[in-house]
Amino acid sequence: MRAAVVTSFDQPLEVKDVPLPEPGAGQIQVRIEASGLCHTDIHAARGDWPVKPTPPFVPGHEGVGIVEKTGPGVTAHRVGDRVAVPWLGYACGACEYCITGWETLCESQLNTGYAIDGGHAEYLIADARFAVAVPAGIDPAEAAPLTCAGVTTYKAVKVGGVTPGDRVAIFGIGGLGHLAQQYAQIFGGETIAVDVTEEKLALAKQLGAAHTVNAATTDPVAAIEALGGADVAVVLAADPKVLEQARASLRRGGRLILVSLPKDNAMALPIFQTVLKGIQVIGSIVGTRADLAEVFRLHTAGRTRVFHQTRPLEQINDAIEEVLAGRVPARLVLLP
Repeated sequence: MRAAVVTSFDQPLEVKDVPLPEPGAGQIQVRIEASGLCHTDIHAARGDWPVKPTPPFVPGHEGVGIVEKTGPGVTAHRVGDRVAVPWLGYACGACEYCITGWETLCESQLNTGYAIDGGHAEYLIADARFAVAVPAGIDPAEAAPLTCAGVTTYKAVKVGGVTPGDRVAIFGIGGLGHLAQQYAQIFGGETIAVDVTEEKLALAKQLGAAHTVNAATTDPVAAIEALGGADVAVVLAADPKVLEQARASLRRGGRLILVSLPKDNAMALPIFQTVLKGIQVIGSIVGTRADLAEVFRLHTAGRTRVFHQTRPLEQINDAIEEVLAGRVPARLVLLP
């Protein structure tokens, strides 16, 4: 099969022939139809984070495709089913976190496209328990971004406690941000879209943003304060300055939801202002299998739209450069 392989952190991915993997006990073989390109894939391919994957490996954790084979003991899926294979590729199922609805915090977890070969390939092997059924009627190229960008931002809005009437500032309108905005609006929030690109702000307006702020020409803190401050700020841009602006934009009692992961792993947090204003700082990791099923149900009901463009798998390195240059209005999806 063809796969995009990280052979070294300082080299482009190599699209080449590799052995077709076979499913073992409890596993399924999935023929990939679409695989979303997430910024995490770029961090993985470049070894940016403290805990690094081990080359060679295949990135990609938004893989959607058809079950071609099942291993012994598989009962959750059948050959011919369409499934999504998310970031959470495995969790133990028995620890405190797994049994209380927080499987994404399991200390024994394995992550797709990081510890396990992922979806930027023609096939992948997945633990059948952690593949999520894709409802009929969802285009695979739309289901792919929902598998991470969707479920990650859906979870961020949930843990942010967004309620009707809350002003919700979304910092970074793109593959994740345009979905975060829609979920905040589904929860009844009045959304404020913050970005540095007019094209992305135009997309936010199209999707119903109550306010937009171009942070390249306007101080976003002052602009949001003029509206009365944000009740919730969801940060999807990985620049520490943006995280700090989001914190400063909050009104008293506001919630700062950290989703993006800056390469330098730090931001400035003024303690006095945080304490005296009662600001909550909340880290939000990707959602669970149950969250992803909810995301798919919302999309099936017509509550969300996924803006995406497709690229052939062979162009993955060019696609990465497009993302890094900010030339992509929303999500890129790779087609094998």
